Amino acid sequence: MSFQSFPSHVKLVDVGPRDGLQNEKSPVPAAVKIELVQRLQDAGLREIEVTSFVSPKWVPQMADNAQVMAGIARKPGVRYSVLTPNLQGFEAAISAPRPLWPDEIVVFGAASEAFSQRNINCSIAESMERFRPVVAAARDKGIYVRGAISCTVGCPYEGDIAPERVELVARLMKDIGVQHVGVADTIGVGTPLKVQRAMEAALRHYDLNDVSGHFHDTYGQALANTLACLEMGVWQFDTSVAGLGGCPYAKGATGNVATEDVVYLLHGMGIDTGIDLDKLIDAGQFISDFLGRKPNSRAATALLNQRKN
Repeated sequence: MSFQSFPSHVKLVDVGPRDGLQNEKSPVPAAVKIELVQRLQDAGLREIEVTSFVSPKWVPQMADNAQVMAGIARKPGVRYSVLTPNLQGFEAAISAPRPLWPDEIVVFGAASEAFSQRNINCSIAESMERFRPVVAAARDKGIYVRGAISCTVGCPYEGDIAPERVELVARLMKDIGVQHVGVADTIGVGTPLKVQRAMEAALRHYDLNDVSGHFHDTYGQALANTLACLEMGVWQFDTSVAGLGGCPYAKGATGNVATEDVVYLLHGMGIDTGIDLDKLIDAGQFISDFLGRKPNSRAATALLNQRKN
């Protein structure tokens, strides 16, 4: 019997401090966000999405972005990324002294016209023109540019999304100089074959080393979708400690796939991540305790219960 060959190493980008916390109703102090980043890097995470430089009018939770970036004790070999949806946000991200700049910025477009209009108030084509000067400015400064394509398999307004839409956005992102593209199932409706088709569409314009998966677990499919992409050779994924986050546009969305669950899966398959699962679980417990709820991770729950026995 032959078995599928999987990547020997997988890189995880923990988006908990940014994507995970941005929709929390109660303010999370900068000190808590800084502590979370510290705990994640101490657990072995080498890619952390820290904050976003957006108008506090729209995302008040991220109003302390500069304070958080300034407060992190940076570790060599760790890449710190921030979301900068427009030139104003990018300029704010680099307004501090250079040692406090992000190593990477993220711009985000959608494979759904309706979602683009509802989320960032412009068409897909208009969003790319908005990103073009941001990408150019970042690359001119030597800052890496990652792009996220949201709603690649389903949209709360349009329903199913054809792979051709994903290919279009990937091509547009490539055209404006985006170096890496993430294929996101923003509302968590994807199943393995649908996700593979969306990933294949992005791979028509990006190398296998320049794509990643970003899966929400609304219908419990995120680990299956991760495995489906591993089968394709994809070795980079976004995850969120303690399963923090959710999509405000999808009723009942349960958030990003938990980093702990993905690490448990990968380690069980003999795939290296460089992450200490016990320390990661402690980081998830820390932020969950602050938020007053249990970690939204099956692996963390099981292993925490074992510690009690």
